[in-house]
Amino acid sequence: MPSSPVPVSLSSRAATAAGFGAIGLWGLLALFTAASGTVPPFQLTAMTFAIGGAIGLAVVAFRPGGLRLLAQPPKVWLHGVVGLFGYHALYFTALRFAPAAEANLLNYLWPLLIVVFSALLPGQRLKAHHVIGALLGLAGTVLLIAGRGGLGGSLSGTAAIGYAAALGCAVTWAAYSVTARLLPDVPTEAVAGFCLATAVLALICHLAVETTIWPASAGEWLAIVALGLGPVGAAFYLWDRGMKRGDIQVLGAASYAAPVISTLALVAFGHAAGSLSLGLAVALIVVGSVVAAKEMLRR
Repeated sequence: MPSSPVPVSLSSRAATAAGFGAIGLWGLLALFTAASGTVPPFQLTAMTFAIGGAIGLAVVAFRPGGLRLLAQPPKVWLHGVVGLFGYHALYFTALRFAPAAEANLLNYLWPLLIVVFSALLPGQRLKAHHVIGALLGLAGTVLLIAGRGGLGGSLSGTAAIGYAAALGCAVTWAAYSVTARLLPDVPTEAVAGFCLATAVLALICHLAVETTIWPASAGEWLAIVALGLGPVGAAFYLWDRGMKRGDIQVLGAASYAAPVISTLALVAFGHAAGSLSLGLAVALIVVGSVVAAKEMLRR
């Protein structure tokens, strides 16, 4: 991340507010996914990204430059598609195989990893508070898994697949976000193309390895539409604007609210049970993230 803050202006504040909107929508990602029924992960990815990409494409068509905004270099497409497709395929897989709250907290190690990874960018370096924050986050991760009955029991069977996928989520999204700093001139409208390409890849994978299962109720259909419009749709456009034009330091620190919002939403709507170990895991992960982001918070 850049070493100096983005100048404060009306446009910068508006872009930062857009980033806050993305964080709020991502706080609902696990809830909507858990409410979407038993739709296979790749099928769910294809359906939700098709919705988010189609809405974005309709907007792009009326922007200055129109669909020509999607004409980006191959490295830009590779970055966008690998980041979006890879992350969400892993995320939906994690929530299918592991307990929702635990998988979701593992996934939300990505704010902490963004801080650690960003220290490796030119002009940055890893400092003691980065290491301390990472260790606190790791302690929270161990606690939330142990709270399911011990490391040995929790990591056996299909749950191990879910936990591994959730950790893969954290690494993938952190890497995608940090390397996005190297592509500041790519227009936000290009995200629509990345979403549609992700939908196509997910559909191919679905047809190859999954059996189609359609939502079983109106509520499940509604959850899928909500995913496509919000956490797997508008959130990406908002986040892109915030990262490129807003206050990066403020957004980096604010993103640590996402695991708290998400876990509380799961518990509130009955998709996860509240417990002392879950609460302590939340606290450790959030505290670790805040410690690692000490310099951003000071700014």
